[in-house]
Amino acid sequence: MLREVYKWSVIMVSCLVLFLATPAQGYSDTIADYQSYMDFFEEVYETMDKNYYLPVRREIYEAFIQKFNTKLFQELQQEGKSKNYILWRSASYLVEDLKSPDDTFSAFFPPKPAKAFAQEALGKRVDLGIGGKLTMEGFVVTNVEPRSDAYLKGLRVRDIILKIDDVDFFRLTQKMIEERLTPLEGSTVKVVYLARKTTEEKMIEVVSEEYFKQTIFMLPVDIPGIYCLQIQKFNRKTSEDLLNYLNYILTKNDDKGLILDLRDNPGGPPLAAREIAAFFLPPGEDFAYFQKRGHPKSVLDVPKIPQRFHYGKPMVILINEKSGSASELFTGVMQKRQRAFIMGINTAGKVFLKSMFNFEDDSMLLLVTGRGYYPDGEVFSFEGVTPNRVVTDEDLVRLAAEYLLALAQTKN
Repeated sequence: MLREVYKWSVIMVSCLVLFLATPAQGYSDTIADYQSYMDFFEEVYETMDKNYYLPVRREIYEAFIQKFNTKLFQELQQEGKSKNYILWRSASYLVEDLKSPDDTFSAFFPPKPAKAFAQEALGKRVDLGIGGKLTMEGFVVTNVEPRSDAYLKGLRVRDIILKIDDVDFFRLTQKMIEERLTPLEGSTVKVVYLARKTTEEKMIEVVSEEYFKQTIFMLPVDIPGIYCLQIQKFNRKTSEDLLNYLNYILTKNDDKGLILDLRDNPGGPPLAAREIAAFFLPPGEDFAYFQKRGHPKSVLDVPKIPQRFHYGKPMVILINEKSGSASELFTGVMQKRQRAFIMGINTAGKVFLKSMFNFEDDSMLLLVTGRGYYPDGEVFSFEGVTPNRVVTDEDLVRLAAEYLLALAQTKN
């Protein structure tokens, strides 16, 4: 009741201010606009109050309303800004005022940026899974995603695509070909190609569908017995890809250590980090947990896998400022458990749960709704994971290999 009285008293005083600053013919429209501003700001506040990982303070919201009435509205209106611009820009200021100073991630997005963000965060990888380069011979395939329909139907690297849907590739540019390789989901395209191994011309019908990209690749290392796996991103199939490579490494008699390169890895689902931890940590123990305000802990444990797949040799993990989310979750746990030596520079500091809240005008509020914690209760810092050895040298793989080699020689 008191809140409603306060709300209407603010509106009445503000309307008086607006009356003095607004031409008579536009006064009624301005009053209606002002009411819509207040309703929208209240909705933004209530969304944060209910979902933000920390309590938000009502007095900060009321101070913002006073600032809007005495400064923001008049300044933006005098600059000739539209009603929507005033609304969205002011809402952005409100979120900045309400959120924690440590939180550099929660933000308000107008409709167009909101759509772009959502597509990047939630968008599926939907295409034919084919990459290549246009040459005098035709379109030479340089990459075929192992889980794509094209790979399952026989297309391989170095094969030469001649036609797609009866269109001769020699009549197209590189860009035009790439567009044809990313048709709408569910589309079926006819691909005519020349198989490199048999020099036989073949035709397959390939479906454009969602698939999980291969995210792990082996990088060359000059020192024998040291292996390096680059993990570009985490998804539901990352542990499957890692198993394939570890199976290969575990058969080698010269294995001295493993480098996991997580530089520029933006992360992915926390469960993917949990799954790959099973190859390096004892099963059943707590891995980490997430917690939302007012909710119980959501605990992740280390899964159990057959012992023959467990990797027990020394490890180095490489990180940088673009290593985020699941990649730094995995790195931090491995460091805290003293299972890996960390080299590089601090990670992005994104071990938390984020949620998107959409409004009727298609604007969106992105909020940190929960934080990530180590099993002992220590929170993952917004400053990121600090490496054991801070290194800015670009040739980190070589430095990590030399570290593992020295460690192996010391043990021998």
